[in-house]
Formats: sequence, structure tokens, C-alpha cells
Amino acid sequence: MSLSICVIGAGIISQHHLRAIKEITGTELLAVADNDYVKAMNVAAKNGIKGYTSYKEMIVKETPDLVIITLPHFLHKEAALFSANKGCHILLEKPMALTVAECDEILHCVKDNGVKLMVAHTQHYLSENITAKEYIETHDLGPLLMINDSRFVPYFNPDRPKWFLEKRKAGGGIFMNLGTHSIDKIQWLTASTFSYVKANLHYPTSIIETDVEGSGTVYLETDMSVPVTISMSGFSGVPTQRTELIFEKGMVKVEIGKGVFINKGGKYVAVNVPDLPDPFVLQLEDMIRTIHGEKESNGNYAKSLIRIVECIYESNDQNKGLIIANR
Repeated sequence: MSLSICVIGAGIISQHHLRAIKEITGTELLAVADNDYVKAMNVAAKNGIKGYTSYKEMIVKETPDLVIITLPHFLHKEAALFSANKGCHILLEKPMALTVAECDEILHCVKDNGVKLMVAHTQHYLSENITAKEYIETHDLGPLLMINDSRFVPYFNPDRPKWFLEKRKAGGGIFMNLGTHSIDKIQWLTASTFSYVKANLHYPTSIIETDVEGSGTVYLETDMSVPVTISMSGFSGVPTQRTELIFEKGMVKVEIGKGVFINKGGKYVAVNVPDLPDPFVLQLEDMIRTIHGEKESNGNYAKSLIRIVECIYESNDQNKGLIIANR
């Protein structure tokens, strides 16, 4: 039986989801909704589907099996609750919500309505990360000693939607939006969780109309006491997305878009990164497995990432290290 799907939001990220739906047999794309009429209708026409300016109207009229939510962060909770209450399974773009409390509301609603939830953490589906994880798991590298993660990107680009620069709408700045990727990637690569954090964030005074951080360095420790640094900058610099894992017997470097490298003879050597299906295709296939009960929902895990980000902001505000405890 075909799985009917509607997409909420017609921005850039939705285009990846729309293409993925078309590539998977047994799915039926019904409609897209966006409060921008022109955007909604253009995307609908391009994909040969219906367009709506109200996602609530779309869900009521189309009654999809699954909705994919690609809205701004502050609208995640409202859209997820409405969708669950209408009996729709949910693929929700990260971050899951603005706060742990909002995550709990979503989790309770999903459970009460008997629908499945998956939060889109795409790091699990990138070929470089998959290759690095397989290498780490199949080679004797000895104890993991430390991890250094760096992400430099022009965060305050004029093309970035303004809501990203308002904490009440975005939940935070570069660490809420991109830091969640680094936190997720490191935990996934090492099959660990973070238990301690000390953060030092920078809030720009030269950029008007923003109250979010634009850079920072965060020190964390895993549940196995492995030290980790995550450094991020949204200001001018060389674009970087690099993770280095230092083991007693070797090193592994992961650079998204460049490859996976291991140390041999005192220098990095590239390992083969196979061509894999599009990450959004792999992700949607996992969502379908979740719906069929073949894979567990990652909702509680997604909530734990929000808790870590909350602790990052709390640590910076209090100028002290914090134990990360679930609540």
C-alpha cells in the first residue's frame, strides 16, 4: 500500500525532501504548504502537486499518512502537535523544538495518538560519516583519547532568513542550528553520550538586530570521560567542517565534502568513500521503517540533543561547567 505524504514548508530544505519522495517506490506525494502563496504555488507546480497556504487545511483535506515538517524552529511544536492529533506520522526537521519542555509535549502527543515520529538528523546519512564510523568500528585504533570538531561558516549571510537571528524564534544561534549537527555526529560516531559541558560563547555587538551567538568554543566530556572540543564561528574565514578523532593507535579525520582520512607514516591518507544514495533518501527510508515498526523512533534521542544545547547556553550564562542530566 502506498504511503501518502505532504510537506509543510516550501523553503530550501523542502526541495531535498521532495526529491527523495520521488525516488522511493511506494510513496505518493500529495501536496505542499507554505504561508508564502507564490512560493507554495511555484513548488507545487514544479512537482505537479497541490499547493496550500495553510498546512492545517492541507492536512484536513489531504489526510496524508506522513507529514514532513520543514518550518522555522519556533513553529515545530505547533505543527507537530496538530499533525499528530490528526493521525499523521511525522518526519520533523531538526532541532526537534526550542526547549526540552516543548520536546516533551511532542513526545506525549505522538504517544497519545499512536503515530510515529522521527527527527531528521542527517549526519547519520552522510557518506563521509558512514565511512568513518565503519572504519572506527572495524579497526583496532586503541582507546579514544580526544576529539576536536571545527565548523566555520558565514552564519550572518544576508540571505539567511531573519528569524534565525532571533533567539525566541530560533532557540539560539550557531550552536542551536549547526552545533546540534556536531553534537549528534560525535555521539553517533563514538556510540557515546555527553555528560559534562563548559561553554564560552561570543555574542556579536557589531551586528544589528540579533541576540544570538555567532561563535564559541565548547568543551565536553563523554560518558567515557573522553574530552571533546567543538569550535564554531559564523564570521569571515575559511569554510570548514572537520572532525578529528585521536586514538592511542591512530587518527581519523572526517571532512564533509572532502573525504575521510587516516594517519599513516605521520601524514593523513584518504580512504575510499563509496557513493551512497542521497542522504535524504536514506533518511526517508528509515522513516518508513519506523512507521512499519522495524526501527525505533529517535524522539527521545532528539530531545537529549536539545538538553545538551540548553546546557551549553546555561554554562555560558553561568560561566561554569555543568553536569548534563536528562530531565
